Amino acid sequence: MVKINKNYLKLPGSYLFSDIAKKVNAFTSNNPDKKIIRLGIGDVTLPLAPVVIDTLHKSVDEMGKQETFKGYAPDLGYEFLRNAIVENDFKARGVNIKADEVFISDGAKSDSGNIGDIFDVDNVIAVCDPVYPVYVDTNAMAGRTGDYDAATSKWTNVIYMPCLEENGFAPVIPEKTPDIIYLCFPNNPTGATISKDKLQEWVDYANKVGAVIIYDAAYEAYISEEDVAHSIYECEGAMTCAIEIRSFSKNAGFTGTRLGYTVVPKELKVDGVTLHSLWARRHGTKFNGAPYIIQAAGASIYTEEGKKQIKEMVGYYMNNAKIILEGLKDAGYSVSGGVNAPYIWLKTPTGMSSWQFFDHLLNEAHVVGTPGCGFGPSGEGYFRLTAFGSLENTKEAIERIKAM
Repeated sequence: MVKINKNYLKLPGSYLFSDIAKKVNAFTSNNPDKKIIRLGIGDVTLPLAPVVIDTLHKSVDEMGKQETFKGYAPDLGYEFLRNAIVENDFKARGVNIKADEVFISDGAKSDSGNIGDIFDVDNVIAVCDPVYPVYVDTNAMAGRTGDYDAATSKWTNVIYMPCLEENGFAPVIPEKTPDIIYLCFPNNPTGATISKDKLQEWVDYANKVGAVIIYDAAYEAYISEEDVAHSIYECEGAMTCAIEIRSFSKNAGFTGTRLGYTVVPKELKVDGVTLHSLWARRHGTKFNGAPYIIQAAGASIYTEEGKKQIKEMVGYYMNNAKIILEGLKDAGYSVSGGVNAPYIWLKTPTGMSSWQFFDHLLNEAHVVGTPGCGFGPSGEGYFRLTAFGSLENTKEAIERIKAM
């Protein structure tokens, strides 16, 4: 008789953003005349940059000619893209990553969920709280998180690192020693960052206790402050303890075209085994590569014109973030984020839970955000808004919120 993976049955409810979609769909069905402004899901709204579109057209034409047609991509990804990544994302910042340590994928979300395949089920994970749900949920699916306690909204075998207002929404090194540490900076959902010196402390700690850091740098393009590292490999010793995951979704608008990459240094070993070799085996077995036309488009953002256009795109969203941040402050809200990240993290009005504020915002202002509790127990009483809407909708949303 067939048996299911019972770990899935332990998951509470459905995926956070599925719950949001259901509530919004119900509201829209009952109020078809109301214009909804969506500042909840972190999906981009600007069209792809012209250099990306031009490259896509050119690449599609290449696929229609025998002499330039491409079939399966190489396991690690095309060399032209990996070389561009190494030169621009790492060497330009003094980091000596090699091209064969870069694995091209269809996005950071996939890699964040799949990276657990190379680790034993008995490893204990530590996560920031609040945190992007994929880190915890995919470990729960693998059977690594123990049981879910509905009373505390926590898993019994997960080390939670509370990111609270009093510590600048940044994690502190936990008392219990973890095996795998998930860090995301700039952070989703809080928009918080830590200085390079503070990040160095995490690297030193991981090397000391023999832990591995999974470092999500999906939002590094939004960093504006000088003392914030763009890559964990800017820290001494990170090559022996850290895996870095990156995305083309937020910086270049590839949420619909799907492209990302993961860096696994060959120096990173566990019990004498290189994690690079394990990830290469997993990658080659379970993944057939991102399409050639998408990888070519990804490489185009590293051209001089591509860099210029991507910088303008990021600037557009960060201008939205500034409008949201300042508008909410003017309205009397306690807010953070929005400086090094396209997310604004606000405290809900006194007495309102995260979901109550979601309903209040939807019903009164017809604006959609994300309840903080969906990111973990320490997110209760907070709320996330994104800067990925249009300028016009962002301005209108803030005016509606002010008028509530």
